[in-house]
Amino acid sequence: MNFNFVELSSAFIVLFAIIDILGSVPIILNIKRRGDTIHPYKTSLVALAILIFFLFSGEAILKLFGVDIQSFAVAGSLIIFVFAIEMILDVELFRNKGPKGSSSIVPLAFPLIAGPASFTTLLSLRAEFAVENIIVGLILNLVFVYFVLRATDKIERFFGEGGIYIIRKFFGIILLAISVKLFTSNISFLVGG
Repeated sequence: MNFNFVELSSAFIVLFAIIDILGSVPIILNIKRRGDTIHPYKTSLVALAILIFFLFSGEAILKLFGVDIQSFAVAGSLIIFVFAIEMILDVELFRNKGPKGSSSIVPLAFPLIAGPASFTTLLSLRAEFAVENIIVGLILNLVFVYFVLRATDKIERFFGEGGIYIIRKFFGIILLAISVKLFTSNISFLVGG
């Protein structure tokens, strides 16, 4: 066992910034407003399972399909871009046609929490840190995700409808910036290579 507090806290902080569950609160509230039920425990558990699975076999899966991590990140940036456009322009581009309650899995667990940005980050962390530290950092993040998902109604009451609207616009722009950064940093590698 190679537990290291510095590595663990670094992995936690990086994943916290990438998963950005607080920034996703407006999306979560929007899903609830559409009448879909969100199951915090199920969402957190599925996202954790997907992320741990990808941590160990992500590179192999991408190689199996002949996809490199940069192409995967570019595709992911486009999905994040769509979410950002929805938030900024108040339009609905992504329609969940799955059964009632499936929003806990798609789009929440995947691709919002466990998505291309977090997959890319996990592969980068794996190159630098011991797997044990990454897993503990991941578990701590998903515990935080669980509590945020449980408290979305309280968060909405605290900020009010106007506050949530402003937060939604603000985080839409942040999400847009993340998608552009993810796109440009990976497309330049693909075009240059």
